[in-house]
Amino acid sequence: MFLLNHLHALIISDTGIKNNIATSIAHIHIHDRPIVKMIHHMANITSTEAKLFIIRCGINQAVNLLGISKIAVITDSIHVAKKTFDLAIHLLQIHSATISKELRKFFLANSNNSIAFWECPSQCDWPLFKSVDRDTK
Repeated sequence: MFLLNHLHALIISDTGIKNNIATSIAHIHIHDRPIVKMIHHMANITSTEAKLFIIRCGINQAVNLLGISKIAVITDSIHVAKKTFDLAIHLLQIHSATISKELRKFFLANSNNSIAFWECPSQCDWPLFKSVDRDTK
């Protein structure tokens, strides 16, 4: 299991929008326990921008944790997570560039470091994702 290793970080993220206010949440788990919980509220932005922003925040936190060698980002929007590596010019390029900068440092620190993106649909019954999803509502 991924969480059994203390060198692995799991970022679980979700975003909800109500009345033009986006609530983006990410929990970072290491060794089966949450160590970082982030909540951001933003007004008048798209859900795509809010989702990519919270993925950016989660990655930024995880790559700066000591000893972490593997990161998994769990999101219900894998199409948004793919924008992380989109090098074309687009409106969310600032997030992509910042994530790339952080990951470059992470990979240069150790060539065995890795990151994975996993999709977890909102209707999934996985307790860790349900907790983040419930907090966004």
